[in-house]
Amino acid sequence: QVQLVESGGGLVQAGGSLRLSCAASGRTFSRYAMGWFRQGPGKEREFVAAISSNGGITHYADSVKGRFTISRENAKNTVYLQMSSLQPEDTAVYYCAARNSFYGGIDYYVRGEEYDYWGQGTQVTVSS
Repeated sequence: QVQLVESGGGLVQAGGSLRLSCAASGRTFSRYAMGWFRQGPGKEREFVAAISSNGGITHYADSVKGRFTISRENAKNTVYLQMSSLQPEDTAVYYCAARNSFYGGIDYYVRGEEYDYWGQGTQVTVSS
């Protein structure tokens, strides 16, 4: 089992930046592939970014590519999402998710149903 706690959300003006953090419990964080998802008002949950357990491979949704950066510090059991050039359409509750890695630390996952553990979410609101 792993528990995930997101933080760092808030209200920001368009064009601004935020960094989200997701702290994980347990001693096996380095074995988990991690992802960030978001759900905007009236929208379905969507994939944002993913990172392999060794941190060497990342993948992004087209809508955030070039603006968001996912990273992790396994020594701190934490995954980050650095968001820049934020736009009102980025307004959403952001969730981090985790699942066991099976392919030597190089696998990543983009579908929510592939993840086993979820945080409670953190609200990001971007004003125009």
